[in-house]
Amino acid sequence: MRIMKVMTAGEVANLIEDGQTVASSGFVGSAIPETLLKGMEKRFLETGSPKNITYFYAAAQGNRDGRGADHVAHKGMTKRVIAGHYNLAPALGKCILNNEIEGYNLPQGTLSQLCRDIAAHKIGTITHVGLNTFVDPRKEGGKLNEITTEDLVEVVEILGEEKLLYKAFPIHIAFLRGTYADELGNVSMEREAVTSEVTALAQAAKNSGGKVFVQVEKIVKAGTLDPKLVKIPRIYVDGLVIAEPGDHEQSYDKEYDPSLAGEIKVPVNSLEAPPLSAKKVIGRRAAMELKENTVVNLGIGIPEYISAVANEEGIGDYMTLTVEAGPVGGVPCGASQFGASVNPECILNQHEQFDFYDGGGVDLAFLGLAQADKQGNINVSKFGPRIAGCGGFINITQNAKRVYYCGTFTASGLKTDIKDGAIKIIQEGTERKFIDAVEQITFSGEYAAKIGQPVMYITERAVFELRKDGVYLTEIAPGIDLQTQVLDLMDFKPKMDGAPKLMDKRIFCDEPMGLK
Repeated sequence: MRIMKVMTAGEVANLIEDGQTVASSGFVGSAIPETLLKGMEKRFLETGSPKNITYFYAAAQGNRDGRGADHVAHKGMTKRVIAGHYNLAPALGKCILNNEIEGYNLPQGTLSQLCRDIAAHKIGTITHVGLNTFVDPRKEGGKLNEITTEDLVEVVEILGEEKLLYKAFPIHIAFLRGTYADELGNVSMEREAVTSEVTALAQAAKNSGGKVFVQVEKIVKAGTLDPKLVKIPRIYVDGLVIAEPGDHEQSYDKEYDPSLAGEIKVPVNSLEAPPLSAKKVIGRRAAMELKENTVVNLGIGIPEYISAVANEEGIGDYMTLTVEAGPVGGVPCGASQFGASVNPECILNQHEQFDFYDGGGVDLAFLGLAQADKQGNINVSKFGPRIAGCGGFINITQNAKRVYYCGTFTASGLKTDIKDGAIKIIQEGTERKFIDAVEQITFSGEYAAKIGQPVMYITERAVFELRKDGVYLTEIAPGIDLQTQVLDLMDFKPKMDGAPKLMDKRIFCDEPMGLK
C-alpha cells in the first residue's frame, strides 16, 4: 500500500482551481480545519487565486475574529457561499450584504444530509424541512441578497405531499479535520469534540471526482489506529496536512478537555451554577417543562442555562440532552464549545443526528427567541443589516414534539433586579421582540398550527402559548405590571383567557427551586 503524502497547507492551496466548490467540516469552534483554510486565504491574498470559488459548509464556523469561514470573506476570491449559519463569520456576512458575494442560508441539518446525498449521486435532498419558512422558494428561497438569483431549492409534490428539493452539486475540494492519521491515510477523530459530517463530505468529494485533504495533529505508524475509530478511510484521502501550532485546539481558544471526547467522565456537580439573572430566570421557567425519560435539544444562548439549572436542581439525569452536532447525553457546552457536551454517552455524525431530529425524535426543544409576531412566527436568522443564519433551528423546531422559545422580553439594555420571589425592571430594553411581523420567518407559526405542534414562548416576565387562533398570554411574573411592562411593549395584543396566572415565585429566589 502506498504511503500517504504529507503536504503543507500552501501545497494544498495551489491545487485549488478557480471556480471550484470547496467544502469544509466543523461546528462552531470545533473540528475546523483552520490550517487548510488559512493556506487557501494566504494564496489568494498573495496571488489572486483561487478566485470565484463556491464555499460550502453546513454548520456555523468561526469565532467572530477572522477564523473559520471568514477566511473566504474576500471579494473576488469567493463567488458564492452556501451555508447554514453566518453569525460567527461577520466579515463573510458583510460581503454578502454588500452584494460582493452570492449568499444562501439553508437549514444546517439538511445541508449535512445533502453531503450524503451528493455522495450517493442523488438529485438532492427531498424533505419537508423548510416549508413555509424563508427557505421556501415561494418566499425567499434562502437567498440573502440581490445578486443571488439561482434557485437551489424547489417545491415538489411526491405521493400527494408537498416537499422541498435541495439540489445537489459537485464538491471539488473537501477540507476536513481529524485527530491522527496513519501512514496510509486512515484518519481517526478520538480527541475531537464532534465528528461533524466528515465521512459524508469525504465521500461526496471523492464521488464528485474531487480531492480530499485532512488536517491532523500527528501521523502515526500504519496499523496502530483502532479501525472502529477511523472516520475517514485512506481510500477517500488525497493528502494530509499536519496542523500548524495553535490551529488544532479542540475548540477555539480552549485547552483539550478529555470529558468532551469521552476519554474521562467528570462529576457534573463540579460544574458551576450560574448566578441569578434574567437569563437564569428564563432557564428556570423552561426547566419546569422538563419531563423524565425525554429526549431534549438545547439551542445556543439562553437555552444553555436550562442544562445548568437542571444540574443545579439535581434533575440532569431525568432527560437525555442532545446537541445537533452529534452528542447524545451529558451536559451541552456553550460559547466556542457549543456543539460539544461534557460526559457524552455517544457522539453521532451530524447528519445522523438530524435524521433522528427530522423524524420527530426530539420530545422537547428549547431554542432562542429573537423576534416573535402575532402569527407565532419566530425570526432568529436575519436582523436588518446583520445575517445570523438559521443553523439547525428549522430542522429542530419543525419536527420536535414540543417547542419552547426562550429569550428576554426586550433586548438591548435590559436591566433587572431579582430577589425575594419577584422581578423588578430597572432599565427597559430599547428593542421590542414581540412585533407585528417578523423580518424573516425562521419558524412558521402557521405550519405549527397546521400540524398541531405545541409551542410556548418563555421570557423573564411573561409566558405565551401558540394556539390555533393565535398567541395567548398565559403567565406573568411577580412584580411585573401587565399593562405597562408587557402589553404596552408589544406591537400586537395577545389573546388571554382571563387574567394570566403568576409565574412560580421559586423562580425568582436565589436558592435551588427543589424541582427534583
